[in-house]
Amino acid sequence: MATFATSDQLLVIIDPVARRADGEAVRIAKDVLSAGAATKVCLPDDPEEFARALARRGSRRPVVVGDDRAFLRTVSLLHRQRELAGCPLSVVPVGPRLSVSRSLGLPTGAVTAARAVLDGVEQRRDLLVDDSDGVVLGAVGIPPAAVPQDTGEAPAQAAPWLRTCRSLVRTLVPARPGRADGGAPGPSRIRVEVDGVTVVDLGQPVAAVSVTPGDSGVAEVEVRSAPAGSEEEPVRTVGRTVSVSGEDFRYRADAGVCGPVRRRTWTVREGELGLVVPG
Repeated sequence: MATFATSDQLLVIIDPVARRADGEAVRIAKDVLSAGAATKVCLPDDPEEFARALARRGSRRPVVVGDDRAFLRTVSLLHRQRELAGCPLSVVPVGPRLSVSRSLGLPTGAVTAARAVLDGVEQRRDLLVDDSDGVVLGAVGIPPAAVPQDTGEAPAQAAPWLRTCRSLVRTLVPARPGRADGGAPGPSRIRVEVDGVTVVDLGQPVAAVSVTPGDSGVAEVEVRSAPAGSEEEPVRTVGRTVSVSGEDFRYRADAGVCGPVRRRTWTVREGELGLVVPG
């Protein structure tokens, strides 16, 4: 583990969502960082400006002040530039979505998190990278715990004409077949392969699959058979590559729901992320 000195030059990128969500926490974090190191502060207004600020960091160590989405955006940008492995990353979690940051051991108090940036240690962590070059910091879940459903209803505060238009569309366009329970995830018929070995095939209904980066370059895979809540023990295994295929499926990865897709493969990248955590 590498320890960082307060003399390091920092590029502090403050995500606009964090500024809107908790301006006081942002101010505190900025003051602590500026008092402990030479800092350049960037206030991007959109993802494009965020990406440009990160690309122009030079020799400065990047510090992201933002929530899980800003964290994931930074990791994804550095990964696609093939610079992630050589760029230790610091995060001060601020904003509405912090579950991934917490799960990775990052403190969510502004002062504590800023002090960890100055005095913390670099910890190498495994990542999942899928076959579309997408990065996953935490776990993958299939089906997702909750898939947002578009019921076709306009929000209550929407203008009356918008609600009228949507009602008219529903009368003219046949509804697509859906689940009677309003869209709750049901059993899936999918194939799960780990390092090329089939763990569950299409003939067996699956209630849930989880893929979590573990230690030493392998992912922990758990497959639960349908029906959910049955007494049958889940199948657990580990491997470097996990492929899921079959009927269209959605999956939850970090802060969002992805898909539908018919096939997705995740590969473990050992030690790809250097994350600065409290020492």
